[in-house]
Amino acid sequence: MSRKTNLLLGLPLCLILAGCSMAPDYQQPQTGTATAWPVSGPDTGTGAGVAADIAWQDFFRDPVMRDLIGRALTNNADLAVATANVERARALYRVQRADQLPTVAAGAGATRQGTPAASSPTGNSTVGSQYQVNAGVTAFELDFFGRVRSLSDAALQSYFATAEAQRSARLSLIAEVANAYLTLLTDRSLLKLTEDTLKAQQESYDLIKLAYDRGARTQLELRQAQTTLDTARANMALYRRQVAQDVNALTLLVGEPVDGGAALLAAADDAYVIRDLPAGLPSDLLLRRPDILQAEHQLRAANANIGAARAAFFPSISLTSSIGTLSGSLSGLFESGTKAWSVGSSASLPIFDFGRNSANLEVAKAERDAAVAQYQGAVRTAFREVADELVARETLSDQLSALTSLVEATQETFDLSQARYDRGVDNYLTVLDSQRALYTAQQQQLQVRLQRLTNLVTLYKALGGGTAGEGA
Repeated sequence: MSRKTNLLLGLPLCLILAGCSMAPDYQQPQTGTATAWPVSGPDTGTGAGVAADIAWQDFFRDPVMRDLIGRALTNNADLAVATANVERARALYRVQRADQLPTVAAGAGATRQGTPAASSPTGNSTVGSQYQVNAGVTAFELDFFGRVRSLSDAALQSYFATAEAQRSARLSLIAEVANAYLTLLTDRSLLKLTEDTLKAQQESYDLIKLAYDRGARTQLELRQAQTTLDTARANMALYRRQVAQDVNALTLLVGEPVDGGAALLAAADDAYVIRDLPAGLPSDLLLRRPDILQAEHQLRAANANIGAARAAFFPSISLTSSIGTLSGSLSGLFESGTKAWSVGSSASLPIFDFGRNSANLEVAKAERDAAVAQYQGAVRTAFREVADELVARETLSDQLSALTSLVEATQETFDLSQARYDRGVDNYLTVLDSQRALYTAQQQQLQVRLQRLTNLVTLYKALGGGTAGEGA
């Protein structure tokens, strides 16, 4: 068997031997989280599915909200950066993966050399030419100890982590746009409430001022009416500013101008989102939530880097080979008898590195330990966010029900106090107190309605909503 045949048979064997890895076996860290949510209900068990299976187009029902979210997903600058990072990580993985296979390159060269007479064995000066064409493998590392493979695995896991980061940024953007739109609707409703209150208070003030000018009302009653009027004016300026700022916030998220419009917050939550959002089981978060998956892939990448650091303690073996033609004349370059080939290998073994490899291994282990802590922190944070939102969902409905009853009671109190004042039974201070109580209760009712809606949006995000089946 020729030496060339041995080379061809030995190369696949080297590639097979390169399959080993010195990376430690991956084990999912313990997180110490509960196996059940702090509240119970028909949507927190195994039979109700999970929020990740509900596409955002199905969860959000308002057509204007869906349009804003769709435009934001297309135009948002932060999401564009996250998407570009995914493409960069994918390309870096392809670069690292290519190191596992030999690179075959073709080359051609020509040299012309003159030899002086003093250096020539014949005593005469000579001039010669040499032409060469070849193809071969240059310095291909035979990955016996899995160093290159571990680096490729680390790059792959980093790519997966970046893709999950993009999914997390996408989900956060969806929730931010939805909450910003709901805030805008609420502030418009508060502005409308303030305008109506100001109009009623202006009418009351005008009547009291007219009566005061005729001597039928005291200056105290006039000044009391003026205080409520000025308070309403200040609140109206506040809500006008907030509405304008809400539009600016939406414009930034969407990435293009947004029409402020005139829509108010609807009375029914179902007009905007699905109220009966299935929470599933706590274990679902480990498989569904993007930031947890990102932390896990980062941990796997750190684990693979330990394998690369361990392999650095062992010999590095490289292979170089080429085959081509060599001739002294360009015309005879491809004639019979001009074939040329070469095979070479090199090996290096670290002996004295003054602790460099040991330090690199310690760095890799420390990074793995940090990745473990980050993964555990991501899981615990996610569990707390979901638990907080589930508890809030249970209590916000009760709070809103109580405020609705309070608004009805204060409205009746105001109507009665106004009637008693008109008949001269009570003074105007009683009317003002009941009017302030009604206005405050109405404001609180709108704000809690906003809290309940944003709670559902945030719960959808916390459960990894709409991420099932998404690509990077």
